[in-house]
Amino acid sequence: MEEIAPGLWHWTARHEGIGIAVSSYYLEREHVLIDPMIPPIGLGWFEQRGRPEHALLTNRHHDRHAWQLRAAFGCTVHCISNGVHELEGRGPVETFEFGDRLPGGVTVCEVDAICPDETALYIPSHAALACADGVVSDARGGRLSFVPDDLMDDPEQTKQGLREAYRRLLELEFELLLLAHGDPVVTGGKDALRAFVTAG
Repeated sequence: MEEIAPGLWHWTARHEGIGIAVSSYYLEREHVLIDPMIPPIGLGWFEQRGRPEHALLTNRHHDRHAWQLRAAFGCTVHCISNGVHELEGRGPVETFEFGDRLPGGVTVCEVDAICPDETALYIPSHAALACADGVVSDARGGRLSFVPDDLMDDPEQTKQGLREAYRRLLELEFELLLLAHGDPVVTGGKDALRAFVTAG
């Protein structure tokens, strides 16, 4: 567990479904999880730091261990309404829409492009922006990149759509870029995203 900013925690855990480590986050003061996996240190960590009350998903695929965390702590799982069909039968979900304000003062921003339910979560209290699958940090020094082309229906059109969406998000004020896949950018996150959307 790494505190990447005061009260903002990051960890990685192996996702059983895809066989690689993915990133999760916890807003300690707000009791809000983002794209949660159970941390390798175990659930007891939350007993020391504050039990989670809400789990926010950046897209429909990122429920991950949300249901185990709900069972342990009673936290509410939140998903964008146009992706909630994927979660049918897994447990109760509270839906949200683009533009909504969620627990912890988090604002839901539309990304779309790679999938209709792709969102970014703006967290002004931590000067942070959390992204789903549209942008990842690669293994070569943490540079930002797209997911592989074979994960996109129309790679060139998808990349253009993602660049346009992230260009709009550059109007927000943030320093940290929280990625679901790869390590977060803890300094200069906005500059890194700007360089990403203008490349290529």
